[in-house]
Amino acid sequence: MISKQLLASVAAAVCAVSGPAAAQTAEVARVLVKKGPVQIEVLEQGQGKTIVILPSLGRSAEDYDVVAQYLAKDGFRVLRPEPRGIGNSTGPLADLTLHDFAADVAMVMEDRKTGPAIIVGHAWGSQPARMLAVDRPDLVRGIVMAAASVGKVPPGSKEKPYGRLRDAIDGSGNPKLPVAQRITYLKQAFFAPGNDPRAWLGGWYPEAHDAQAHARNVTPVDTYYAGGTTVPILDLQGEHDAVVVKNVLQALVPERVETKVIAGSGHAMAPERPKAMADAIAAFANRVYAAAPAPAPR
Repeated sequence: MISKQLLASVAAAVCAVSGPAAAQTAEVARVLVKKGPVQIEVLEQGQGKTIVILPSLGRSAEDYDVVAQYLAKDGFRVLRPEPRGIGNSTGPLADLTLHDFAADVAMVMEDRKTGPAIIVGHAWGSQPARMLAVDRPDLVRGIVMAAASVGKVPPGSKEKPYGRLRDAIDGSGNPKLPVAQRITYLKQAFFAPGNDPRAWLGGWYPEAHDAQAHARNVTPVDTYYAGGTTVPILDLQGEHDAVVVKNVLQALVPERVETKVIAGSGHAMAPERPKAMADAIAAFANRVYAAAPAPAPR
């Protein structure tokens, strides 16, 4: 497992490569939010309108350290809840649904008094993000689906939803496999050609992975795929994403979806093109916050 010190070093190195503006960071506070048997650790930084970032399958909110730095510099308050089983987030992991993971996010937002916010869900994180928009529409102003599958396939397709490169996705974080095999899987599923996949050799949480995968499998996709019925959605696609079946939601709810492609990015996106990812999120958030009235109180 990658240490927090090494993760910080990687983030600093990316900042140096990405440009001096990224180095102007807001201090990150770590807050614990508790309710009953559940405790969620939240990484919080910046001031302004809120953006909540939910991580990919079996991975930590720390993957978005650099993205969050850019967003904070752009004038946003950024919250990154760690899912149960990651960091200092704890709680039951058996027999969960996406409703449970969405409720954890709602608990954090209520505790931190965010009001309705932009929710960014990266890959698996888009599933509780969309579930939150169904269960708690009063908390969601807009959704960013970053490198995210809809959970449906085009008419006539014989593909299984969430089925592309399943072995590579699950094998990438399996510490029992040889490193060379894991790197091959990371290249296949997560990283665009020419991008270094070793950034994701660590940072995997198997118990959280299994709980999240179970929640996806047992929650009917029709209950959440469209993220409710009203909120605007940004479909933020990686140019070389080999996992996502693209442009499905555009055909289903075209009036609510806009599309942006991140050049040079695969499914991992955040470690590959953090500045472009942050810029796209910020532009969408500014438009939505400027245009949309807040949802009615619940």
